[in-house]
Formats: sequence, C-alpha cells, structure tokens
Amino acid sequence: MNIDASLLRQAAQAAAGGQQYPAATLYLVATPIGNLADLSLRAIHALSLVDALACEDTRQGGGLLRHLGLHKPLIALHQHNEREGSAAVIARLAAGERVAYASDAGTPAISDPGAVLVQQVAAAGYRVLPLPGPSSAVTALSVAGDATATAFAFAGFLPTKAGERRTALQALLGVQGQSQVVFEAPHRIVELIALLAELAPERRVTVCRELTKQFETVHTAEAATLPAWLADDGQRQRGEFV
Repeated sequence: MNIDASLLRQAAQAAAGGQQYPAATLYLVATPIGNLADLSLRAIHALSLVDALACEDTRQGGGLLRHLGLHKPLIALHQHNEREGSAAVIARLAAGERVAYASDAGTPAISDPGAVLVQQVAAAGYRVLPLPGPSSAVTALSVAGDATATAFAFAGFLPTKAGERRTALQALLGVQGQSQVVFEAPHRIVELIALLAELAPERRVTVCRELTKQFETVHTAEAATLPAWLADDGQRQRGEFV
C-alpha cells in the first residue's frame, strides 16, 4: 500500500468514527475482490476497533491487517471448521469483545463461509452487524446492462458433474424476466461456455473475468459467439469468472 497506514486509519476514524460499534458484537466485513483500494473506510475503522479477526484464511486476513498497520489475534474459520470456529468466536463475544469476520474476498456468506457463523452467533444471543462492500456477483450484474430484467437470482457455482450441470443450467435458462448470476472456475469455463452456446445460442451473456484486477475483462455477446471468443486468446480462460 502506497499510502501511510496511520494516515489511512485516521481518515477512516474521521469518516466512520461517529457511528456506534457495540461490544460483544460480530462484524461481518466485506473485503476487496481484487483491488485493495475498494476496502471501505468504515471497514478499516471497524478492523482497527475489533479485538480479534476471524477469517477464512489466516494468511489472507493477516496480510490485510498488515496492509493497515494492524495486529490482531486471528481465528481460522473456513468451510471445514465453521462450527468449531464459531464456538471460538462466541467465547470471545461472551467476554465482551468485538470480533470481525472476513472471507478471502468479497462479502461473507455469499458462496463463502459465514452463514453458519451468523446463525450460531445469533442463536447464542449476540448481535451481528454487516459492513457492506465488494461483491463480485453484484459488480458483474451492474455492468451486464440487462435492462429488460425485473429481478435477478444468484446461483453461485453450478454442479461439477456434467449431467447435473446441464440440468441446473436448463432450469436457470427457463426462468423469464430475470438475470441469472453464476460463478465459474478457470478449469471449467470452457465447458460452461460451450454448454451455454448449445442450450441458448441467442441468449445474451456477460462474461466477467478478474473483476477489479489489472487484467479485468468484461465481454457481453450472444452465447453462440462465446466459445470462439474464449479460444481466441488463452488469457481469457484464466482467472475467476462471474
């Protein structure tokens, strides 16, 4: 980070310090999906206040804190230990502490861990406060320009097995008047695009790759044209897709 971390925290304090940040509360902190500059001043201020940070990956969470010049105890809380990690968070809340939770990127609990944590913390009688911020699903939807849709649905990652994937995609394509948002990994993007071209060749599709990062790509076209577009440049098959 090129800016002095202490100056950044001062700016965050000035912008967000007037709000209440109660103790014994879990703060869900949305983190950048690729561009660190997208971290909100309110998120920075909350991270400076909390007593501990629970995170999907302690390397990611620790790195974020170091960028901000902060040092906090870290609690690993990911899809394989979310219930156990939730117990550790609740123990800190019971002691009157503030705890933040951040997934690796974006908004927690959106195709990321966090939902079980929220459920467990609320069931234990403690507050959960969201700090909104980056979400690749909403970011992609905003640039898709689907002016005819009256609603949208977020489907996350489609099934990995071919038959189940085809069935799931056919169901999404059958919904009228609604934008459909899906995630895809780089090693499956070619298969997904080919399936879209087969099932709905005239459907307008927006492919977003590496959103907010240096080599960000946004391409909107009829599905039938996408396999050739993807094959034309090997770089287009790399990265995370929405």
